[in-house]
Amino acid sequence: MIKLNEEQIERYSRQIILPNVGGKGQEKLLSSKVLIIGAGGLGSPCALYLASAGVGKIGIVDSDKVELNNLQRQLLHSAKDVGRPKVESAKDRLLGINQDIEVITYNIRLTSENILDVIKNYDIVVDGSDNFPTRYLVNDACVLSNKPLSHGGIFRFEGQAITILPHQSACYRCLFASPPPPGLVPSCQEAGILGAVAGIIGTIQANEVLKYILGIGNLLTGKLLVFNALDSSFRQVKVPKDPKCPVCGENPTVTKLIDYEEFCRVRPRLME
Repeated sequence: MIKLNEEQIERYSRQIILPNVGGKGQEKLLSSKVLIIGAGGLGSPCALYLASAGVGKIGIVDSDKVELNNLQRQLLHSAKDVGRPKVESAKDRLLGINQDIEVITYNIRLTSENILDVIKNYDIVVDGSDNFPTRYLVNDACVLSNKPLSHGGIFRFEGQAITILPHQSACYRCLFASPPPPGLVPSCQEAGILGAVAGIIGTIQANEVLKYILGIGNLLTGKLLVFNALDSSFRQVKVPKDPKCPVCGENPTVTKLIDYEEFCRVRPRLME
């Protein structure tokens, strides 16, 4: 366990004085490892708050480059970063906030062949992707490797979040057993997204990760948190673990990883 020095005590003082955190909790954060999939609308606020909180090792996975239209919601990047790999500008931004931490970059597209190697050394995974192939791949990989997962999704003026503890709580497939048919659900590029919605859901994901690491509060396990920006409402929907779930149920049919690009007929991106 990492021992706090004087500078760290000052930096994290507002957290350390919290009764549920303290010095021991801050040392837990500094010793923790979190992987964020997607350096976009969800990954940006999540990464910023985890870095600021002192999560010791943050992995960032994204194969895209910064585009001008990203800057409306993807706060890790700035105008000077347009054209740069997102993982590079993300790393610069996070280290600019906190040089205490280590940032590991993965400028790759996740596939069934590489995802298990990427996630294996992290304590918890954050899914900030914006497409169904990646969501199902990440969920399946986390369930099969028993890796905790924070899922977030955004669409127009709405967002949702759920925390998944494999084999203990409902997984993403308990909610949606299989990917939707091609063309049924428009992407954010087609339907649009209010930038603040991404910020709210990404921050909720960061909160879930911090609670998990610290072992405090009640996680969004078995509960889907749904946010509507137009009326500023939150509601929780109970999500029971499905005994017939194809990946975490009693008789799973998904026992190895596959890639869903062909099924969904979309090119995987990690923008949101």
